[in-house]
Amino acid sequence: MRITPCQAALAAAIALNLLLLLCSRLAPGASPPCRPRSAVPAVPAVPAVPAVPGVTVILRDFDGPEHDVAATARSFSSLPGVTVLVAAEVWPYPPVPLPAGVAVLSLRPQPQRPPPRPELAVLTRHVALVPDGARAVPGLLRRMRDALEAARDGGTRVVAAAVGQRRPRCLSLEVDVKAWTARYGQSDQNDHSDRQSDQNDRQSDHSDRHSDQCGALDGAPAVLLLRTRDLFSLPFPLARPVLASLSLQAAVRGWRLLLLPDSFPLSPRPPLSPHRQWKAQNALAQHHRALLDQLGIKLELLPDGSERWHGCTKDTPRCFGSILAQTPEYLLAGRWTPPCCLRALRATARHVLAQLEAAGVRHWLEGGSLLGAARMGDIIPWDYDVDVGLYREDVPKCRWLAAVLATGRPVEDPQGFFWEKAAEGDFFRVHFSRSNRLHVDLWPFYARAGLMTKDSWLGHRQDVEFPERFVAPLGSVAFAGVVAKAPNDPRAFLEFKFGPGVIENPEYPNPGVRRLAQDV
Repeated sequence: MRITPCQAALAAAIALNLLLLLCSRLAPGASPPCRPRSAVPAVPAVPAVPAVPGVTVILRDFDGPEHDVAATARSFSSLPGVTVLVAAEVWPYPPVPLPAGVAVLSLRPQPQRPPPRPELAVLTRHVALVPDGARAVPGLLRRMRDALEAARDGGTRVVAAAVGQRRPRCLSLEVDVKAWTARYGQSDQNDHSDRQSDQNDRQSDHSDRHSDQCGALDGAPAVLLLRTRDLFSLPFPLARPVLASLSLQAAVRGWRLLLLPDSFPLSPRPPLSPHRQWKAQNALAQHHRALLDQLGIKLELLPDGSERWHGCTKDTPRCFGSILAQTPEYLLAGRWTPPCCLRALRATARHVLAQLEAAGVRHWLEGGSLLGAARMGDIIPWDYDVDVGLYREDVPKCRWLAAVLATGRPVEDPQGFFWEKAAEGDFFRVHFSRSNRLHVDLWPFYARAGLMTKDSWLGHRQDVEFPERFVAPLGSVAFAGVVAKAPNDPRAFLEFKFGPGVIENPEYPNPGVRRLAQDV
């Protein structure tokens, strides 16, 4: 039989298809070798860093009609190899003519425009965040860049130089994300910084022995230089105030700041009127609060030992919503109870315990609150309320509980604590305030056949009857800064309710939703 050329071509095509099908079935993970390389289109690689040498200067920290954006941009745009960008939610106001080549990056999303992507506007390997009013010094940005690239420890990711004659304070900084807390401390470098402060009005050659390693900078403006890829790897790369924002985000990542002895001049300005000074300070405070809200920081522990709180108060709602499945929403984010909420819980617990004690109400710490007292003498770091048991027949002895029973309505005491009958069952709840619903739950128990029982059960594993001998007589434990009444054998009581080893083996309330091991 004679095979025509068309039949031969058809047979070859069928054979090739069968071969490709067999190859894909036998080795699906190795498909590229089974086909010609030219059949796979090349995917262009995304460069890890911008390929253009040089430094991009970003002007970000400026406010009010007294801003110096135009002159600051003009000064730095005169440097060779330097691009200047002005980053702002709105155009600088009052409007000023910017030098040629200086662009404004709008950071506020607009419905008619694509979302802001400031990282696409920075094409250089390095970027410098420059405060308003700074003036360029030829060669200093290059020295900062060289110092950054010469750092061998891997932890130095930001190089700083002061602006003006005041040298920033060099601080240590630890950010505890889980505890919503930033801890500042005095750095060992501060003594050296003070000795160098009289040299800030002149430039000197960079030397490692004159540079300070810092966790944060504070107290004076500074230019910050870092690699572009590092800046835009941060979740809030251009948040304000820039110095605080970069310090906090760097601390979370273990980055350090290298403060050089060199400085940039600061343009002299006429003194502000008292009103303008108040507005400037108020704007700075607002930016700082907004930054800490973005970063989820509720408490700053300052170098002098003082505290700066940014969370809930008696006049505001608590920091989290209703609790479902015994798991507050912050646990799902890998965080523990905000420190402001713990502070409010401690205050409420101390107040309630004092009121019950003064009224002669027999009461004791219950559940997770007793567990916290046994472990650490305090509220468990991830707990969201305080539980107290009491004898039901003693409830009328407390005038606030008696008033709730008599009127059927909540009662606010002179200290602003809010007493009410719980909607979920036959127990009472004392809130930190009418607005802030952080609370202590009061559970009325009564004796029956040698057991302590109650009329409302929420289905928690520790919510069980127990022998009255645990609370007759009562004992005491340290809790939240006071001595609180407790079962006479806390360990036996807790193991009766939770199981053996509960004190030594902490766990979240509902490990089926989230386990402690995921966060420690």
